[in-house]
Amino acid sequence: MRLPFLLLVVLFGRWTYAQDFVKDDKRFAGAKEKGAIEQRLVEASGLVASFQNPGCLWALNDSGNPAEVFLIDNTAKTKMVCKLSGIVNRDWEDIAVGPGPKKEKKYIYVAEIGDNNAAYDFKYLYRFEEPSLKNGKEQTITNIETLVIKMPDGKRDTETLMIDPSNNDLYLVSKREEKVNVYLQKYPYPKDTLKPVKVLSLPFNWVTAGSISLDGKEVLIKNYPSIYYWKKTNEKSLVELLAKEPVELPYTPEPQGEAICFTNDKSGFYTISETRLGKPLAQLKFYKRK
Repeated sequence: MRLPFLLLVVLFGRWTYAQDFVKDDKRFAGAKEKGAIEQRLVEASGLVASFQNPGCLWALNDSGNPAEVFLIDNTAKTKMVCKLSGIVNRDWEDIAVGPGPKKEKKYIYVAEIGDNNAAYDFKYLYRFEEPSLKNGKEQTITNIETLVIKMPDGKRDTETLMIDPSNNDLYLVSKREEKVNVYLQKYPYPKDTLKPVKVLSLPFNWVTAGSISLDGKEVLIKNYPSIYYWKKTNEKSLVELLAKEPVELPYTPEPQGEAICFTNDKSGFYTISETRLGKPLAQLKFYKRK
């Protein structure tokens, strides 16, 4: 979601002067700019590491843009664009990789989960086999499944979709409450309508993105001013883990940072922003694991 400019300035200014941003951490280094996102990816609002195309990332645009997903490399260069046939970008907010009908395949999940005005009865996930760059730089996806989501507590804005690679459980995080809600849909998913269950609340708001590590032991959740990090020790479940106090990681605040993802090789994590800050184009940023 693109915030009104004045609201963005007020919020960003308040966060800037209300706290000292974390500069250093024993786990991850500070941000390193890897490259500028091309103009076509103007409102990046989701990011996930690719399996079919190692070293690359999938990204998408926010609401009102063409129904396309982008494969970018680790310097932000666009390698492939996939058009989703017959799909409209009502309010796309996130992207994930998870399971599908063929157990040996990985699937892309495009999350139609935004709802700025709490107006929609249903949310949607568009699922299709993860494309390979070997099949061309411009592809049209026609075999797309639509998964319907009915939230348990009514209409609300959400911008975060996470799928746990270790067990395929699916998580949504709300955005606007004073304490945001985490919802869980256990795997295997129902064949008709997904009905995630509220499992806990987190003591912050304006959550815009999240990511679970490949082994299912680490979690990142970000809002506009901060990135929060959890790592399993003796916790048996992700819900049990998220109930514990997180660590705040180093973060160079982006004016409207709405995307984050772990790498699959455990080297660190990436972020990107919708809005440029003193740059002609948004930057892909990398936080290297120490």
